[in-house]
Amino acid sequence: MDPRTAVELADIDAVGQAALVAAGELSATELLEAAIIRLDAGRALNAVITDLFEHGRDAAAALDASGELRSGQAGPLGGVPFLLKDLGASLAGAPEAMGCRALRTHVAADTAWIVQRYSDAGLVIFGKTNTPEWGNHCTTEPSLFGATANPWGPGITPGGSSGGSAAAVASGIVPAASGGDGTGSIRVPAACCGLVGLKPRRARTSFAPGAGHGLEGLVNEHVLTRTVRDSAALLDAVTGTGVGDPYSAPPPVEPFLRIIAKTPAPQRIMVATSSPFPGPATDPAVSSAVERTAAVLAELGHHVESGAPTIDADAVADAIAVLHTVSNVELFATARAHLGREPREDEFEPSSWVMIQEGFQTTGVAYAEAIAAIHAQTRRFATQMLDHDVLLVPTLLTPPPHYGLLDQPRGTTRAFFDVEFATTGWTALANVTGWAAISLPLGTTSDGLPIGVQLMAPGEEVLLALAAQLETAVGWADRRPPGWVGVG
Repeated sequence: MDPRTAVELADIDAVGQAALVAAGELSATELLEAAIIRLDAGRALNAVITDLFEHGRDAAAALDASGELRSGQAGPLGGVPFLLKDLGASLAGAPEAMGCRALRTHVAADTAWIVQRYSDAGLVIFGKTNTPEWGNHCTTEPSLFGATANPWGPGITPGGSSGGSAAAVASGIVPAASGGDGTGSIRVPAACCGLVGLKPRRARTSFAPGAGHGLEGLVNEHVLTRTVRDSAALLDAVTGTGVGDPYSAPPPVEPFLRIIAKTPAPQRIMVATSSPFPGPATDPAVSSAVERTAAVLAELGHHVESGAPTIDADAVADAIAVLHTVSNVELFATARAHLGREPREDEFEPSSWVMIQEGFQTTGVAYAEAIAAIHAQTRRFATQMLDHDVLLVPTLLTPPPHYGLLDQPRGTTRAFFDVEFATTGWTALANVTGWAAISLPLGTTSDGLPIGVQLMAPGEEVLLALAAQLETAVGWADRRPPGWVGVG
């Protein structure tokens, strides 16, 4: 394929690319080869750490031969090139290091349920994206693979832990890539890279076959995209439960892609610009972006008022720290089983080693108390939101931060999260409560860096509908970072 054509296709979102295939204008193989050209052009970003080109070519050829793409049977995503985050999106037989030096030679034994759903939807998987060790950090600079660059500028993080996926989408390599979110790991990269990042409500998708949930329900999986309709279409593709799942979310009343085509009823929206955690004040540019978004929503007919639900910040931070220490011990056991020996300290990031050591000292009582604290703070939060439908807040409290801030050891796991929450603010509350939350690229700094604004609600339907309204009213489709493929 002509490289110029490959770059031109970068401007088309996933639903649009699938429509080209369905209309017979391009094949899945041609879309894939165009994406590989863009990936090679964007190698300097270090967004993709594992090439799965032959897997992708086999899948694209099978789709082209089946006739499903042009018959319409493949759905709105058939034939679209897609990348998997190298954490939580396992593909049997593919490398799966999870950003960890101790797992550098690890290969996945099973295909995750959600990955199978992506394949069933006609997405063509052809690579895996960079992630910090075990998703512990809201930045993507693992020592195993090196830092992923933010297409918006040198020196600033693309966020994490889905930073490789975010950089790949923001640069135009692919229209969408998978992510996971335990304290903001989809929404933080979306804010840093100027993307749409939806964390679904708890149990919207399945963790089968490997688990029933992640981090006692804090983790949810979805994608990074440039358009709202791509996020909706991909959520339609993976909504549901696997056999034997411990719990599930109520099914949507209709497909999410159909929901975003409708004007939502007026919503009661609470707006807050300050953080629920102690720390520095929100950056004025971020506060202004939230306030401008509130004004737009009011003009669209929604009921907007200032306010903020309160939580016991210490209880939340303590509980999240405890859950992470135990999770790191579980992953340490995975490394031990893979290596067939006791892993060494130098095979882990320093901050992860702190979590591992604390995890071995965490008692069952402390773990149970952490879970109870999460539930208690969820009830407190939800009770204060009974008179409102949606919470509008910053995604990050600052513009995209520089490298070296969000991955450093702080002596204790709690101190580590105190630093994280001073930057991320509200993101962890969506994970704690199980609410859905979406980050939208609704602001920019004076020097042109993206600012994310976040909407939170019990379910995704209203968030996606509001996001579609804001996308039409404000728009971000024409924004391209300096690191866009084909530039220069």
